[in-house]
Parts: sequence; C-alpha cells; structure tokens
Amino acid sequence: GDVASMMVGGIAALLLQMLHPAVLAGVRDHSNFRADMHGRLRRTARFVSLTTYGERALALAAIERVRRIHAGVRGTLPDGTPYAASDPELLAWVHVAETNCFLRSWIRYGEPGMLMADQDRYFAEMAEVGQALGADPVPRNRGEARALIQAMRPRLRCDEHTEETARLVLARPASASAAAPLQALALDAAADLLPDWAARMHG
Repeated sequence: GDVASMMVGGIAALLLQMLHPAVLAGVRDHSNFRADMHGRLRRTARFVSLTTYGERALALAAIERVRRIHAGVRGTLPDGTPYAASDPELLAWVHVAETNCFLRSWIRYGEPGMLMADQDRYFAEMAEVGQALGADPVPRNRGEARALIQAMRPRLRCDEHTEETARLVLARPASASAAAPLQALALDAAADLLPDWAARMHG
C-alpha cells in the first residue's frame, strides 16, 4: 500500500540521489543524518505526503520550509567545486530521482498495471512541486524523466564517501527490535528498486 511503497521509494531515492557528489556533500556536511537517519526518512515521507495529498496551503508551507533550509546549504567539494542546495540543476536531480523512485515503488508494490498515461500524469503533477522548490529542468512525463536521468549520469560518482553513507543507510539499526525484519525487507527492496546502472555503482 501507500506506506510500504513510500518507505521503499524514499530509501531508493536517497541511494540514487547521493550518487551526485554535491547532493552527498550537502547531506554529509549540513544535516544530522548519521544520528537521525530514521527521522530524515520520516521527514521526507511527510513532505511527499503533504505535497501529494495535503491541502494546497499546507503543501506550499512545506515547500517554503524546504526552500529556507536549502538557502543555507552551500559549500565546496573536495575538488574545489562550489555547490549550493538551491542550485536549480541540483534540485532537478533530487526531484527526478525522487519522483522516479516513488513511481517505481508504487508500480511494483501498489499498482503493477498502472497505465502509461497515469505515469505521465504523475510526473506532470509532481512537476508543480519541483518548480515550486526551484528545480529546473523539471520532467513532465516518463520520457523527459528518462532523458534527464540519462543526461545527469556522467556527473554521478561512487567514492569512499558515497560508500560510507550508503552503509549508514543500509546498516542502520531498526528503531525497535520488532521492526528489524520489516526494515531489512524495506532496505533490500529499496536496493532492488534502483536502476541496474545505479545498483552497479553502489556495488
């Protein structure tokens, strides 16, 4: 259902997004993900829920909060390249990775027979959120999403920082022992949800 597909899609999106060095640097240098991984995933799920199902005023307020946070996230990569979370192209990668993974998860676990037209409509509707966050370009259908991901692939990397962060995500202890089996299934499912090329990059 919605909760399971959102959990799996959120983890897969994080694994895909972190292949971009600037996204990874922003997470590593400007968040407490190491101490609060579950909290980060919950906040992502809440944002997606609000912008998908919430009233317009609540969705816009959530988007504005994220924009304010992004405004303060900037730094320099090890090679000297500056980055900023408010960079439209960087936001475009985060957006397309997230929408792609959430849709793949919904198709696999919620609606295997989802019509192509409905998949295109999903991207078109989510484009409003991406634009409001400042992303550019923003895909409006499956073809545009595939093209954007393909265009971004040469900029993606997997180094020791990526590997360390992925291990933190995939080996994070469950918040309660009773939840451990469910979490293990979700993590395996998220890794399996990645595009083949991304899974190979992560090893």
